[in-house]
Amino acid sequence: MQLPVPLTSSILLEIKENILLIGLNRPDKRNAFNDELILGLEQVFEHIPPNIRCAVIYGIGKHFSAGLDLSELTERDAIQGIFHSRMWHRVLDKVQFGPVPVLAILHGAVVGGGLELAAACHIRVAENTAFYALPEGQRGIFVGGGASVRLPKLIGIARMTDMMLTGRVYQADEGERIGMAQYLVEAGSGLEKGMELARKIAANTGMTNYALTQVLPRIADSGQQEGLLLESLMAAIAQSAPEAKQRLHDFLEGRAKKAGE
Repeated sequence: MQLPVPLTSSILLEIKENILLIGLNRPDKRNAFNDELILGLEQVFEHIPPNIRCAVIYGIGKHFSAGLDLSELTERDAIQGIFHSRMWHRVLDKVQFGPVPVLAILHGAVVGGGLELAAACHIRVAENTAFYALPEGQRGIFVGGGASVRLPKLIGIARMTDMMLTGRVYQADEGERIGMAQYLVEAGSGLEKGMELARKIAANTGMTNYALTQVLPRIADSGQQEGLLLESLMAAIAQSAPEAKQRLHDFLEGRAKKAGE
């Protein structure tokens, strides 16, 4: 299976089984994002091999990502600022609505743009060293990578407002409790847990994973009647697939695991 070729050495790629591991590799910068790194992620998600069933994003070194690399921040006028923000939106949409489910393994700083990337992933596994912050409010700026849309869906508007108004930092246990992450594990065991989950996800039918990553978010953003119609359409399509019929038959014949087993 051929690896996609990132545009930057700041991303390391590895394939294990049918899972793509994506390492953010700027440890000396706490994996802070410059344009090269965010565009490198876009290149990866545009060229995921067809046999890949799940992707795992993690940070190399002591942190997931400390956000935007302010040392490389150039002065922009309003129009340039809009285009730069929209570039981030384009890339993170490709993470959220790309060809495979994506897990984020969080440790150390999950700050600013790092938190925006994490929020675009479908499942977040946090090690107990993780901490979350949106320091943009104290720097006189506003989020620009999609946090104002994605993060309130995870933790609520009031908590995001508090983070930006006061500079509040959430530690790993608090973050898991309010919805920053779905799993909390010991330091150093995030990738192991992520691979365990990724294998389960990769074993799902392609239609199930498509429904959960592509259709469910759009149902949640719809009005009630539109959302219910989308649900009916997706349910009918999914259950008509040959693989779904076989799995249901296996369950009824006692050849499939029951919930909790």
